[in-house]
Amino acid sequence: MDIVLYAFTVLLYGGLCAADWRALRRASVEPLFGSVPPVPVTAGPTGLPGADLDAARARSFGVLSRALLFVALAAHGLLLHMTIFPANEMIFGFAFALSAMFWLGAVIYWIESFFFALDGLRLLLLPLAALASILPLLFGGVRVLPYAAAPLFKLHFVIANVAYGLFAIAALHAVLMLAVERRLHALKGAGFQRNAGNKGGGWLSNWIETLPPLLTMEKLLFRLIGAGFVLLTATLVSGIVFSEQLIDRPLSLDHKTVFAFLSWLMFGTLLTARKISGWRGRSALRWVIASFVALLLAYVGSRFVFEVLLHRPVV
Repeated sequence: MDIVLYAFTVLLYGGLCAADWRALRRASVEPLFGSVPPVPVTAGPTGLPGADLDAARARSFGVLSRALLFVALAAHGLLLHMTIFPANEMIFGFAFALSAMFWLGAVIYWIESFFFALDGLRLLLLPLAALASILPLLFGGVRVLPYAAAPLFKLHFVIANVAYGLFAIAALHAVLMLAVERRLHALKGAGFQRNAGNKGGGWLSNWIETLPPLLTMEKLLFRLIGAGFVLLTATLVSGIVFSEQLIDRPLSLDHKTVFAFLSWLMFGTLLTARKISGWRGRSALRWVIASFVALLLAYVGSRFVFEVLLHRPVV
């Protein structure tokens, strides 16, 4: 049954990815309505030339695609539940953490897609979700947690994974915003007129043009970071309480704890600077990515080292 769900999940994710990329590449070489006279080059949503036309070419997330993504998310979620909680036990590890993180990220994207046109984000997220969904099949040697049934631990586990999902989407937002900014600076340096005869600048340009305006993405980015920061704070607090009540020892100052608090401090600094001085631009986006990397090292990275490189499963 697990193998069938793995195959079904990857097939759905892969099919949606293939359809998106096919539409994107077709849009880069074909006119939208067949043979039509040249259209004037105008600045689209992200400020790039021809954005409205390119976005219309590449945008393909209709009702059917949205429904198929929902089915893929349902299959992926069922797979996670069956593999993480077999019988009355709990099995977990770095592969399961990545799979759950990108599943939650895809769920958050699916909800976002009702309010924002984020086709470019989907093109980046779904391949990662497809890859992450099969990682538990490849790296299944994880430790069974003896206290998985404790309500406090379940609360800590759920909050932590939702925070991971929010920050994963925020990091992908930051990557896409950096790509848009780089493209804008390149066009300004070359001059918009030089690109006027370009039918869209190729698939990369079309991909960027499926994104909403930079200001919209920035607003959404900091909403995601704000919500993730609240949940990360709750994760650290519940982890301290959990450690004292269930393991009967204070929170140990190991690599996982150090990186978790470092990430919390970095995201908190970003939000504070944003509130006080309106911090934005490339430096703020790079700070988002660096903060997310620190968060990954806190749990996923440390477990990868212990489980895969050192072959020492840990809690």
